[in-house]
Formats: sequence, structure tokens, C-alpha cells
Amino acid sequence: MPEKSETAVQTATSRPPVKSARIEGSLERLEHLNDAISRRAFELYEKEGRVDGQHLRHWLEAEREILRSVDMKLEDAEDEFVVLAELPGFTASDIEVSVEPRRVIISGKRELKEEDKQGDAVYVEQRSDEIFRTIELPAEVNVLKVTAMLKDGVLTVQLPKAAATKAALADSKTA
Repeated sequence: MPEKSETAVQTATSRPPVKSARIEGSLERLEHLNDAISRRAFELYEKEGRVDGQHLRHWLEAEREILRSVDMKLEDAEDEFVVLAELPGFTASDIEVSVEPRRVIISGKRELKEEDKQGDAVYVEQRSDEIFRTIELPAEVNVLKVTAMLKDGVLTVQLPKAAATKAALADSKTA
């Protein structure tokens, strides 16, 4: 497959890894992000002269700087939940999907490096995009049958409902 530039569109279907979430790994990741956002929020606080009363604004600004926003949608079908997440520019190897019985965690990081040589001068630009989203599910899912697919910048995660959930739904419909 030819090498893609950063502006190339991924049209082939690819599958990011789906893992049963390890609570320790998810908590470590969340703690790391929380620490990074806290440090940046404190830098903003200091930059503005340590004026009290702006902590929420500093926190939200730091969060926007560190994490990329992700448009997501949760659909409830008869036998499964489907999560759709818009992740343009990310590849399957940049994304990790972790699943717990009532939660989906989508995280990822991509780093871009561009180098431009003009005569004796070399211009290097580096940037990264990081995402971290957690979705609470309304019912339990079968974590062993979850599938994820990335196509045209849209991640589709199919989460089959657990057998107990299906039985409870059938009982409520017959009553």
C-alpha cells in the first residue's frame, strides 16, 4: 500500500484492537491525562497572575489544548449497541478500544512530523493529537464479541448485548 501523507483519506477498512478493559490500565491512563491537564491549568493560572476564581476556565482551556474533541453517537439496536466516533486522520494502529460490561473507552494518539528543506534551512513541525472518551452503556454487553472497524475516518464499535440483557428486554416486551 502506498505511503500516505497526513492529508490522505483512509478509505480501506481497518480494525483497531479491541481489548477487555483492565481497570488498572484505564485508571493509569486517566491519571496521566488528569496530571497533564492539571499541570497545564496551573500554568495558565500562573500566567494570568495567580488570580483566584478562574480555575474552571483554566481547566477547560487546558483540557481543550491537550485532548482533541471527538464527535460520538451511541445507537441502541435490538441486539446490540453501536458506537460511532469521528476520528479523521487516525489509523487503526493509533486507536485503542477497551470494553467493560457497561463501558467503552476509546483512546488514541497520533504524532505528525513534517520536515521541509529549503536551501540550507530545515523547517521541522511536530504536533500530536490525543483522544480519550468514555461512554457509559445503558446495559451490559458481551465483551468477548465486540468488534471495531475504522473506515473513512469513522470508528464503528459493535457491542452485542449480554444474554441476560436480551432476556430482560424480551420479558418486558411480553408483559
